[in-house]
Amino acid sequence: MSRPEQTRGERGERGGCGGRGGRERAMVPPAEFDSYYGRPVLKKPVWKPLDIAGYLFLGGLAGGSSALAAGAGACGCPGLARPLRVGALCAIGLSLVALVHDLGRPGRFVNMLRVVKPTSPMSVGSWLLAGYVPLAGAAAASTVTGRLPRLGAAAGAGAAVLGTGVCTYTAVLIADTAVPSWHDGHRELPFAFGGSAVSAAAGLGLLAAPVAQNGPARRAAAFGAALELGATRLMTGRMGLSAEPLHTGRAGRLMRAAELLTGAGAALALAAGHRDRRVAAAAGAALLAGSAALRFGIFLGGVRSAEDPKYTVLPQRERMAARPAG
Repeated sequence: MSRPEQTRGERGERGGCGGRGGRERAMVPPAEFDSYYGRPVLKKPVWKPLDIAGYLFLGGLAGGSSALAAGAGACGCPGLARPLRVGALCAIGLSLVALVHDLGRPGRFVNMLRVVKPTSPMSVGSWLLAGYVPLAGAAAASTVTGRLPRLGAAAGAGAAVLGTGVCTYTAVLIADTAVPSWHDGHRELPFAFGGSAVSAAAGLGLLAAPVAQNGPARRAAAFGAALELGATRLMTGRMGLSAEPLHTGRAGRLMRAAELLTGAGAALALAAGHRDRRVAAAAGAALLAGSAALRFGIFLGGVRSAEDPKYTVLPQRERMAARPAG
C-alpha cells in the first residue's frame, strides 16, 4: 500500500515553520460574523425610534402617575394627586398618538381588540390600554371639575391597578421578540421598566406639586430609582455578550445618562426636595429625563443587537456547548 499523503501537522513536525520539531501552530484568523449575501440573521425591528421608544416612556409615565396619584390621595395630598392624574391622561394620550402613528392607521389598534389572547403580550397590552384610558380620563375629569368625587376616586383606584400593568407590559412585549438584547433581559426588564415608571411619575410630581405635599413623590423617587438601577445592573451583568449593544454607541451613552440622571434626581429629592422648590423641580426634571433615556437606550440597543449577527450566533453556540452530552 502506498503511504498516505502527509498531513499538515506531520509536515510541521518534520521541519515546518519554526524548526522545533513540534506541531505547526494553526494560524486561523478570528471568525468574522457576516450573514448570507450580506443579510442580517434577524430582521431588525422596523418600528420608528421616536414613536415606539416614546410610547414606551409615555406609557410608563402614565401608569406610574396613576399609581402614585392613588397613593397621594390616600395620604391626604391633593396637591400632588391632582397634577398626577391630569399628567397620566396627557401621557397616555400622547402614547397612543405615537403608537397609532407608527401603526399607520388607527384601525389597526382597534383590530387588536377583536380577540383576547392571554399568551400574546400585544393582545394583553391592547386590552390593558382599552380599560385603562377611560378610567384615567374619568379620574382626571373629576379632579379638574370637582364633580362626582366618589366616582372619580373609584376611577382613580381602577386606573392605579391597571396602571401597574401599563407600566410593565411593554417590557414583556419587546422581550417576547427574538431581538437578543431584549429577549435575553426578559427576567429583569419588567422590573427595570417598573422602576423607571415610578421614577418618572415621581419626577412629574416633584415638578408640579407644592413642596409641602411632595413627600410621597420623594419616597417614590427613592424606591423607583433603586428598583430601576438595581434591575438594570443585574440584567446587563447576567446577559453577557448580548448586553454589549447597551454599553456601546448611542445606546450606551443613553444608558449611562439614565443611570446618572436617575441617581442624581433621587438623591436631590431626598436631600433637599422638601425644602426648596427649585431643588424639587431640578430633581423632577432629572428623574423624567433619566426614565426617557433608559427607554430610548434599551430600544436602540436592541435594534443594534439585531443588526449584528454575532449577538445571535455566539450566544446560541455557547448554549449548545453548555448542554450536557446525550
